[in-house]
Amino acid sequence: MGQSAVMGAVMQCTFGLAPSTLSPLPVSRVMIEGRPAATITDIAPGVNIPPFGMCTSLSNPTVAAATSAALGVLTPMPCVPAVAGPWKPGALRTTLGGKPALVSGSTCNCAFGGLISLTMPGAVRTTAS
Repeated sequence: MGQSAVMGAVMQCTFGLAPSTLSPLPVSRVMIEGRPAATITDIAPGVNIPPFGMCTSLSNPTVAAATSAALGVLTPMPCVPAVAGPWKPGALRTTLGGKPALVSGSTCNCAFGGLISLTMPGAVRTTAS
């Protein structure tokens, strides 16, 4: 059981240089504490998950190319998240529109090797199980 994730939840990627905020679409029409609630499928880059500033992963082709051009000196490039799958784990019993609710402690993977985690879920009084 964890706190429910809502619009404005703060996220961080292990290879990103800045935090970002979650933007779930109000598709399920469920509001928690006055904000749209998130599900484990809210993973669309640029829609649900904005960039994390600059990316430092050498698995990211733009970072690898810039680092190579700088003779091996790590050269961060703009982050463009490439989410590889849904958030895990979601709520065990709480569903929104048939999908598990997103809760604190959930993570998802970026195809470039980063682990995206919720550092502050947004909802402070509401929990999901």
